[in-house]
Amino acid sequence: MVRFQSAVVVLLAAGLWAQDKPASSSRLPPQPKASLDPGAINAGIYRNSAFGFSYRIPFGWVDRTADMQDDSAAASQSRVLLATFERPPEAPGDTINSAVVIAAEPIPAGIRSAGEYFASLSSLTTAKGFQAEEEPHECLVGTARFVRGDFSKARGTLTVRQTSLVVLQKGHAVSFTFIGGSADEVNELIEKLSFGARKSH
Repeated sequence: MVRFQSAVVVLLAAGLWAQDKPASSSRLPPQPKASLDPGAINAGIYRNSAFGFSYRIPFGWVDRTADMQDDSAAASQSRVLLATFERPPEAPGDTINSAVVIAAEPIPAGIRSAGEYFASLSSLTTAKGFQAEEEPHECLVGTARFVRGDFSKARGTLTVRQTSLVVLQKGHAVSFTFIGGSADEVNELIEKLSFGARKSH
C-alpha cells in the first residue's frame, strides 16, 4: 500500500505546496505514463471521458498539473489528473492559495469500498495537522456517489479548509481535493464539478 499512500500525500500537500514553494527550475522531463486517460482542458473546462466527469476551472487560475505529477517509477500506475491553483507559487499573497487537485490510481489491494480508501486518506490528512470537521459521509454529485470528508487547519491568522471526495470507478480510486479559505469557498469549488449529466452553466 506504499504506492497508494504516496499518491494520497501528493493530494494533501497540494494546497500548501503552492503557497510556500517557488517553481523548480530543475524539473525532470516528463516520463511515459500508464495508459490511464489523463483528460484535457479546453476552453477553461477539464474533461475526463474515462471517468465521465468535467470540472469548470475558475477564471484566471493556474494549471500546475505537470508540476504536481510524480515522474518516478513508483508513480507509474497513479496519476494527478488536474492540479489548478488560484495563483502561481512564486506569487505570494495574504490569503489561502485555493486549489483543486484530482488524482486517480488503481484500487489498492484489500480496499473494497470508497469508505475504506477514505479512511487511509483521512488518517494522512490529520497527520498533516488538519482537524476533521465531522465524520466522513456519503454524498451525490450528479450520478456519482462519493465519500466526503471536511477538514480545517490553522495557518497563522488564516484557516485552511479542505474537502476531499472519493469515488471508486472502473477499477480506480478517484480523489477530488478542494482547498480554500472558507467552507463557502470550498463548496463553490465543488459546485464546478459535473459528474454524469453535464451542467448547463
